[in-house]
Amino acid sequence: MNELDLIKNYFAPLSTGETGAFGLTDDAAVLAVPEGMELVVTKDAISEGVHFIGNEPPALIARKLLRTNLSDLAAMGARPYGYFLALMLPEKTDEAWIKVFAEGLRSDQEIFGITLMGGDTTRTRGTLSLSLTALGLVPRGQALRRAGARIGDGIYVSGTIGDAALGLQVARCKLQVSKEADAHLLERYRVPSPRVELGQKLRGVATASIDVSDGLMQDLGHIAECSGIGAVVIWEDIPLSDAAKSALPLVARPHETIAAGGDDYELLFTAPRTMHEKLCSLAKDAGVNITRIGEIKPGDSVKLVDKTGREIYLERVGYNHFSSKR
Repeated sequence: MNELDLIKNYFAPLSTGETGAFGLTDDAAVLAVPEGMELVVTKDAISEGVHFIGNEPPALIARKLLRTNLSDLAAMGARPYGYFLALMLPEKTDEAWIKVFAEGLRSDQEIFGITLMGGDTTRTRGTLSLSLTALGLVPRGQALRRAGARIGDGIYVSGTIGDAALGLQVARCKLQVSKEADAHLLERYRVPSPRVELGQKLRGVATASIDVSDGLMQDLGHIAECSGIGAVVIWEDIPLSDAAKSALPLVARPHETIAAGGDDYELLFTAPRTMHEKLCSLAKDAGVNITRIGEIKPGDSVKLVDKTGREIYLERVGYNHFSSKR
């Protein structure tokens, strides 16, 4: 394959929405940030065997790569603007794979209203690795942060938690529930739903925000550390899909699978009690369910408890790229 032809045939057409990308013919893009806005920049990488199995259709891998980055923008309350892409392709990769991969990007560009602005393609002697830098826009001074949670704030999550971790077990043939449940869990693992509309609506309402990528309890710990507070989550209040409820009796460590599994890419945020009704209204407008799962407390510990207040011990609270195994 010729790199320039690959760019011209498959990736340059994805850049036509941004004139400053120059059709990917130059070394860099030239972008103008609209007046009164700030640029939010995030970068995530995914690699075969860690973030995806490797046997998924290329379009699904492309969509997961893009959506995990858009989830970071959502957590900051930013509107997606564009992205830069880097592909580290093994020798075995053929042009047909790249074509389908690009089609996956195109489909999500249309959904989220963004465009490719640049990037790079290269060969690797290792496994497939992909990196994406996403750009978002937020009104000046209004970006959501991890810092800002206050004692007495409610802790909320969007959507449902634990589906992706269970979906990974289904993908690895370690879990089988039912045809319908397995399909739902697999979809949630392979194609997350970044809550970009909800994130923008939370500006000025949420006191702190993060997306759930490495595990509910671990990511809540980031909010707690940055905000200088503690937190308590009630196990029974964590929202579960019907598929997850069906799968839990079949899982060895249900509490850890749900609360520490990760890959949910839901929004985890805090807000004052007085904002509860407004939050519910905003979430309804965004077409997303939200659930209050706990409360910000004094101290520096983050605890999972049952409805009686008894603490539930977790051997691990989330995924660590340098010590954990999926």
